[in-house]
Amino acid sequence: QVQFVESGGGLVQPGGSTRLSCVASGNTFIIRNAGWYRQAPGKQRELVAVSTSAGTTNYADSVKGRFTISRDNAKNTLYLQMNNLKPEDTGVYFCNRPPSITFGIAAGSWPWGQGTQVTVSS
Repeated sequence: QVQFVESGGGLVQPGGSTRLSCVASGNTFIIRNAGWYRQAPGKQRELVAVSTSAGTTNYADSVKGRFTISRDNAKNTLYLQMNNLKPEDTGVYFCNRPPSITFGIAAGSWPWGQGTQVTVSS
C-alpha cells in the first residue's frame, strides 16, 4: 500500500510562486508515472501534471508554461513548482499515480493523501 503526504501549499498572491512536495512510501516512483492533481472548490479532481517513468513531463493546457513537475527518486519525492499563479489555480493539490496520461478529471491508482491547499488571492 502506497501512502502520500503532500505539503507546501498556502496563501499566494496572483502572479506569485510556490512549491509543493509529495513524499511517497516505498520507491514506486522510480519505475512508475507520477502526477499532480488539483481539486478546485465544488469541482472534481483533475490531473494537471505528469512525470513519466521515461523521464518526460506532460501538462494540462491550463498550467503549461507556468508549472514544472519534477521528482527525486532517492527521496521518493515529487515536486510541483508553480509560477505566475492565477486565482483559478486555487484548490487542494494531491499526488498519485495516474492510470493513464489523460488530463482532466482523472482517478489515481492508490489511496489519496490529505492534499495541500493552495489559495491564490490578493
